[in-house]
Amino acid sequence: MLDIIALILTIIGGINWGLIGIFQFDLVAWIFGGQGAILSRIIYTLVGVAALWCISLFFRDNNLIDK
Repeated sequence: MLDIIALILTIIGGINWGLIGIFQFDLVAWIFGGQGAILSRIIYTLVGVAALWCISLFFRDNNLIDK
């Protein structure tokens, strides 16, 4: 379950970075009141931790497709 949550957060982060790169629009900052807002910083931190967690998926023997 933690793997799925981490993947979802990483996808959200990737979409946000795509919006920043293409449109110069930070969706997380827009929703939560700017990049410096505490809620935005929490979301950025959670996405970063999720991305670090997803690195471990490369080194596992199990397959998420079978679950």
